[in-house]
Amino acid sequence: MSKQCMVRREKAREHEVKKHAAKRAELVAAMKNPEVDLEAKLATSRQLQKLPKDSAKCRLRRRCWKTGRAHGVYRAVGMCRNMFRIHAMQGDIPGIHKASW
Repeated sequence: MSKQCMVRREKAREHEVKKHAAKRAELVAAMKNPEVDLEAKLATSRQLQKLPKDSAKCRLRRRCWKTGRAHGVYRAVGMCRNMFRIHAMQGDIPGIHKASW
């Protein structure tokens, strides 16, 4: 089980990303526009830098929904490898069963 402060921090980051997603996308599109001159791009870059750093999507971390563990998390089920193994053995995950041959 991970620290609860880390889980809460991740939830706060998710909130920041959702809150500033439209503004960030607009500024990034303006930066990539080849028709805009250099001065406008620099001004856009300054506006982008003024946004909170936690509003960047790359700062998000995938965590296990059950334990909050950050490593070994499978995207398909949103669980870490440890919980995945336990629930797969119990038959809680549909379509997953232990291989035998």
